[in-house]
Amino acid sequence: MNKEEIYNYCVANLLEKLKAFEKRIQGLSEALNSESKSSAGDKHETGRAMIQLEREKLGVQLAETEANYRKILPLKNNHSSVIVGVGSLVITDKENYYIAISLGEYKLEDECCYCISPQSPMGRLLLGKKLGERIHFNNNISTVLSIL
Repeated sequence: MNKEEIYNYCVANLLEKLKAFEKRIQGLSEALNSESKSSAGDKHETGRAMIQLEREKLGVQLAETEANYRKILPLKNNHSSVIVGVGSLVITDKENYYIAISLGEYKLEDECCYCISPQSPMGRLLLGKKLGERIHFNNNISTVLSIL
């Protein structure tokens, strides 16, 4: 498992999401402008309201993605530690976890790693653990084998 590859995957994933949200918001802004040129009465107002609601939802998602991007940038040169912290790649006997932001599963060939938030249930359990310590989660016991 290569921590730098996982970090790069997270950054690329977030940048892709940011571009997609910005493109969708721009498209909605254009739709809103064309809607305002129409004068179809109640139907016109309903269309504008729907576009505005969608734009607000996308704005919230964009803000969350930007916040995650700001959280992960300082982790670029994060070094190994003897204690699990934010930016750690934790190898256990069951699963592997990159503690930074929640992006789900990262697969590379036959290896798998879960990108999780430090605030997630597993993230909270892992923070502060040392090599050889055990984690009890969902009736499963895992042992920390490596902290990168």
